[in-house]
Amino acid sequence: MKQTTFDTFLAVDIRAGTVVSAEEFPEARKPAIKLQVDFGEPIGCRKSSAQITEHYTPDQLVGRKVMAVVNFPPRQIGPFMSEVLVLGFPDEEGAIVLADPGSGVPDGSRLA
Repeated sequence: MKQTTFDTFLAVDIRAGTVVSAEEFPEARKPAIKLQVDFGEPIGCRKSSAQITEHYTPDQLVGRKVMAVVNFPPRQIGPFMSEVLVLGFPDEEGAIVLADPGSGVPDGSRLA
């Protein structure tokens, strides 16, 4: 495993947010869901495309807390501009399980 520095870790801004909307993303090359995540002020709502269809449906995601990198540059995913990278871990088959900050964490809280 390659080592990094603490300053590099601090440069990655990981925040907690709440999914406020989720919908299927049929135009994506790999099955995905379009998310709108509220990170509170001053960040506000940001969009993301997440390949999480093995474990989640759009209806299951609304109201769920997630963690995301909020300071990567936006990335074009087909016709959709993804603004944040929602984080998760692969299960035994490689399907993504969302990282969960817990229900008591306020939107916008930064990973410390």
